[in-house]
Amino acid sequence: MGDENETLLSEEEQSLLLQIARDSLERYAREKERVDVNDYPLTPSLKQACGAFVTLRKHGHLRGCIGYTKSKVSMAQTVAENAVNAGFSDPRFSPVEPAELDDIVIEISALLPGETPGSPFVRVRDVSEIRIGRDGLYLEHAGARGGGLLLPQVPVEQGWDLDAYLRGVCMKAGASADAWREPTSTLYRFRAQVFGEQTGEPDTAH
Repeated sequence: MGDENETLLSEEEQSLLLQIARDSLERYAREKERVDVNDYPLTPSLKQACGAFVTLRKHGHLRGCIGYTKSKVSMAQTVAENAVNAGFSDPRFSPVEPAELDDIVIEISALLPGETPGSPFVRVRDVSEIRIGRDGLYLEHAGARGGGLLLPQVPVEQGWDLDAYLRGVCMKAGASADAWREPTSTLYRFRAQVFGEQTGEPDTAH
């Protein structure tokens, strides 16, 4: 898997990804057109295939969040696509209107490599492994939704302890509060580099 620090994005790369996300959201909102990421000065890291999530917030409240845990396209393209997906394809919210754009803050969660090539996931053998603020959770469950995912920043924002976090990911999967204990369920953790427009200094959770 190599040195995990090799996967971390520089502040310049983070700023460029945020610009790509902003441009993607605004152009689609106003013109229903998509940006071409090849128009941006992409670094080798931004050209590598990588999973990422884009989160939109309005006045501190969630306005959309969609991403890929795995991606066959570049990090830049993943961010561009999911900025649009978060704004216009999250079934929990109505599509973003142009008049809202100035009130929306964008956050990106770039997923770091896991224990298997091409995947960010590390199987949880014991829940004591999970660290609040470092680890996101993914529950693979045999229910209707098939699984549920929570990003590393969620339990921090919600003020959850580990028990509440485990209940939360079960609820996200549409399962009972202790579904992670079931033999047909598999719990994974993952790390992400998290940064957004709302802070002068990017916040990294990894």
